[in-house]
Amino acid sequence: MDLEKVTIGIIGGSGLYQMAGLSKIREVQIDTPFGPPSDNYILGILEGKSVAFLARHGRGHRLMPSELNFRANIFGMKKLGVERILSASAVGSLKAEHHPLDILIPDQFVDRTFDRKSTFFGDGLVAHVSFAHPVCPELGNILAECGKGLSVPVKKGGTYICMEGPAFSTVAESNLYRSWGMDIIGMTNLQEAKLAREAEICYSTIALVTDYECWHPDHDAVTVAQIIAYLNQNSQNAQELIRSAVRTLDGSRSCACGSALKTSLLTDPKAIPAATKEKLKILIDKYLA
Repeated sequence: MDLEKVTIGIIGGSGLYQMAGLSKIREVQIDTPFGPPSDNYILGILEGKSVAFLARHGRGHRLMPSELNFRANIFGMKKLGVERILSASAVGSLKAEHHPLDILIPDQFVDRTFDRKSTFFGDGLVAHVSFAHPVCPELGNILAECGKGLSVPVKKGGTYICMEGPAFSTVAESNLYRSWGMDIIGMTNLQEAKLAREAEICYSTIALVTDYECWHPDHDAVTVAQIIAYLNQNSQNAQELIRSAVRTLDGSRSCACGSALKTSLLTDPKAIPAATKEKLKILIDKYLA
């Protein structure tokens, strides 16, 4: 199947299962060497730009965080030609100053997962990408600047701790993360960021604060109705921010994300199995020529 080239990808998390404002919509099903993505990709025009939207948990929220095929989701974006991913994610707050409905553009991650596939490599090909700065600074700056026009606070910086789930933290765990200086907690974005870096795609998280984590004395008073209301409002805020960022994005990239593999492939090209070369050719061909 011939796929049209789309340079902007959008991943929607809890509460964001579709993207308002898309026109000329069509769905594409993409096969990957890592299995099926979470759902079909929704292609369309947003603010005059071609974009690809993917519902992270599938439409109807069918997939738990640990069930997500992160590799297929990001590889599918790469096959479409995506160079930048805007990823929206519901999170809990670990600091009093991050209120429900606030938006953070985190610049760091801490990994507390243990049951996730986080790399495209292996099977005879070793790669170690630089991940000291896991979020594209160029894309993060654009999101923060576009956020100044929103009616809710958009804060740049902070650390997202990624837990396995699906259960939420104990109070002891929540207080431990707070003692580490963590800002927000979620279950999905760490693997996306790692794989996007390996795929040489710029990546930034739009972290949508839904509630305070269980460390907060008022946590138990939060009702399901309140959470749903926050999710709905967060979805609207995220879509407004995404539309603004898409309007701003042009075709040029001055960051280092587009060459992340240049010094990361360790295996002698002659030693790479042919099947692995074929599977990953969309990622590595330019470095093996």
